[in-house]
Amino acid sequence: MGQLLLQVKNVSKVFGNLNALEDLSIDIEKGSIIGLVGSNGAGKTTLLRLLCGLYRPTKGDIFFLKDGEEKNIDKFREAVGILPESTGLYHRLTAWENIRYYSRLNGVSDSISWERTLRFSKALSFSNDLMRHTRGFSRGMRQKTSILRALAHGPEILLLDEPTAGLDVTSARLVRKLVLQLKKEGGTVIYSTHNLSEAEKVCDRILILHNGQLRFDGSPENLMSETSTLSLEEGYVKLTSDDARIRDETEPEGWFSRAWRQLFTRKTDLIEEMEEE
Repeated sequence: MGQLLLQVKNVSKVFGNLNALEDLSIDIEKGSIIGLVGSNGAGKTTLLRLLCGLYRPTKGDIFFLKDGEEKNIDKFREAVGILPESTGLYHRLTAWENIRYYSRLNGVSDSISWERTLRFSKALSFSNDLMRHTRGFSRGMRQKTSILRALAHGPEILLLDEPTAGLDVTSARLVRKLVLQLKKEGGTVIYSTHNLSEAEKVCDRILILHNGQLRFDGSPENLMSETSTLSLEEGYVKLTSDDARIRDETEPEGWFSRAWRQLFTRKTDLIEEMEEE
């Protein structure tokens, strides 16, 4: 057994009447690549947001293991690198300026951030595009920028939400190659994907989430063995034969957010009325 890095202990997350995650317990070891697989609404994005401290569990705890002690993940967000569903880049900035901005927020010097960015950008064949403004970037170029942004501060664990979605074959292959390189260097990656064949190529452990429940946790080989199937796809279908629920992973809107939205919605309506007159 490797060094324990992160622990999810009996975690549940509830949104209104929806149990997005139900009594989930996972141990994450350093140097592993974990494939997080499930349909829309399975709870993958909710879990990733819990792991980076964006959400708080309704029940249970998430701990980051540091120097042999359990530390609340809220206090160790700098240990996490995140590639979200939406890249969220500032289009007026260059790729490097986007990366440098987030590195500074994590207290990392420009020289260290640049050194890491340059090294990983070579693996992604992206070095020549670092000084270009991101406004005209393709989906693949935005994705590469976001991956470099997530890596530049030297995180101990990397969370990737559909890292190859919408990418061409060559770009997707480069991303997978980078993930395998990170593993060789002792990095830890949680790799959320719908693509089981992709998970098989890069992941040494598979987590299957379905309707907020953990249906499987083990190696790709064990998945096929335990389900008596000949492929990951067949094994996945066998474990998730019940209908998937409707996706709903949003926090309820607070009173301040609701008042703010209503205020500016009213202002927009007034402007439109004045323009019509």
